[in-house]
Amino acid sequence: MSQEDASLEARLEEQAEFEPPESFVDQANVTDPGIYEEFEENWPECWERAADLLSWDEEYDAVLEDGDAPFYEWFTGGKLNASYNCLDRHVAEGRADNTAIEWEGELGETRSYTYEELLDEVEAFAATLRDLGVEEDDIVTLYMPMVPELPIAMLACARIGAPHSVVFAGFSADALATRMNSADSEYLVTADGYYRRGDALDHISKTNEGLEGVEHEVSDVVVVDRLGDDLEHDLADNQHDYDELVAEHEGASVEPVSRDAEDMLFLMYTSGTTGKPKGVKHTTGGYLAYTAWTSHTVLDIEADDTYWCSADIGWITGHSYIVYGPMALGTTTVMYEGTPDYPDKDRMWEIVEQNEVDIFYTAPTAIRAFMKWGSQYPEQHDLSSLRLLGTVGEPINPRAWKWYYKHIGGEECPIVDTWWQTETGGMMITTLPGINTMKPGSAGPPLPGIDARVVDAQGEEVDAGQAGYVTVNNPWPGMLRTLYDNDERFIEEYWEEYSDADVDEWVYFPEDGAKIDDDDYITILGRVDDVINVSGHRLGTMEIESAVVGVEGVAEAAVVGGDHDVKGEAVYVYAIPEDGYEDQEEELIEKSEEAILDSIGPIARPEEIIFTPELPKTRSGKIMRRLLEDIASGNELGNTSTLRNPEIVDEIADQVSSD
Repeated sequence: MSQEDASLEARLEEQAEFEPPESFVDQANVTDPGIYEEFEENWPECWERAADLLSWDEEYDAVLEDGDAPFYEWFTGGKLNASYNCLDRHVAEGRADNTAIEWEGELGETRSYTYEELLDEVEAFAATLRDLGVEEDDIVTLYMPMVPELPIAMLACARIGAPHSVVFAGFSADALATRMNSADSEYLVTADGYYRRGDALDHISKTNEGLEGVEHEVSDVVVVDRLGDDLEHDLADNQHDYDELVAEHEGASVEPVSRDAEDMLFLMYTSGTTGKPKGVKHTTGGYLAYTAWTSHTVLDIEADDTYWCSADIGWITGHSYIVYGPMALGTTTVMYEGTPDYPDKDRMWEIVEQNEVDIFYTAPTAIRAFMKWGSQYPEQHDLSSLRLLGTVGEPINPRAWKWYYKHIGGEECPIVDTWWQTETGGMMITTLPGINTMKPGSAGPPLPGIDARVVDAQGEEVDAGQAGYVTVNNPWPGMLRTLYDNDERFIEEYWEEYSDADVDEWVYFPEDGAKIDDDDYITILGRVDDVINVSGHRLGTMEIESAVVGVEGVAEAAVVGGDHDVKGEAVYVYAIPEDGYEDQEEELIEKSEEAILDSIGPIARPEEIIFTPELPKTRSGKIMRRLLEDIASGNELGNTSTLRNPEIVDEIADQVSSD
């Protein structure tokens, strides 16, 4: 490292706040700090700003109906179509030749769709679905990898008023069956397979296994041929080749069905405390308006941008910020099928350079991997097109934030650290990049119009510097409306903890811990249930992980609780060293323990710190902490089939047992 670089690193390490560059502020979509006061004084009518970003078939009568709270209704009386808002209107407004989707395949192949071309594809598949018998309000399940046919299918469903239920392609056959049974879905769109690290993965066999567990008759299955000659398979009698069906309907014209603002746009199943997935219901008007508004204000998206969210569409981030939000604004959205390190660790930056990406939105998990691999990979590419960076999915520790800011943004790109959930539909707590100071590690203040607070167990707001629980004290347009066919569970899981139904005061509780500072910036500490109870003391795993990852030489860490004869539960740390630090394990263990003691105190002293080349992760990149808990407690290891690296579990277990 040069003396200049070392000086820069030292300055960044000490810096606690960062201002957005003037060059960014000069062109930002939102630059007036008065927006916070305006939204507060003009609530809920302030959300007309979000609705104005859309085209309505019939204007709404009221912004918010709260007479049946917490079953709130937004933009009641209004009618619109999500597919029309994401496609037709851009074509009609002269942007037919603008690129809608830039797709990058795992093997290096590319596909590009203009808005007019994408509209043609969506209309052809919408006609196909109707021909198969799909009617308005039928739920269509989409079990697909990251190929363009997935957003095409989503928008085709929206066009004919059929809600979609996307199941992440990495989920198991049982997960598919469970979700189709819950939704009573009779139609499925899937693919024969996809590529990972150059290998062809058989998806159709897993699909067929899942279909065997569906308890009702499945009328039709449409299969996208992604693998071509790399996989030969026979289709069952009710299974159809996607390309053949679409070819039969090429040139079809399908008028978008006018949907009530409160009609369901899609179901998204998410994990629940009972182990049974919850079907989160999102509606057409409020959800689409909110994702468009947050894409405009937080991600600063304009129609002439090239924008890349690296999430999978199988998760809510991909729904809101690959498909619906960006495409409602008419921008170019980038899709990538593969992994960040294939064929080499510079793959992401190669895509940024080739497509001249303006805005890049990714997860802290990925950023920590980039750090581990080293800055030499982004340095191989011209990233000067970037003007805004974002993070999503979990809190980001300050060290990773600063690495991202320096090595990817060149200290010229604001970073929006966004907190939200499947249930919220869109971003809730984050900075507005043209207005707010950035504080690494802190998501930021609640967005305008969002009354998010940090409270104690009794629901009283905590003082600055103290930890508590996040609550949201008024509704917002992107919120879930209920859990599918389970209104009772909807109230129990999200509203009972802090609400007073007797006086009709409803408070949404997302089950996240947080702390707040003097500037009302909120730092998310992780899920309330991500807690280790050591000798009666409740310790947040996220806080311990942040301490460990703050150690130079540590790329990533996962903290779990394990059974202990004396303490009841003890702290176990699993960590990955950065490249070049693999032979300094003893020193890293010592420094990690010191960091925990300095940050939290002796009560958090770990029982064991294990350094390993990898952590067990799902195909979406989430750490499978349950398996690490099993290892720590000496339990029989559970199912590893959903992992992208199942072999590492046994390696870690062997390492623990030999210590």
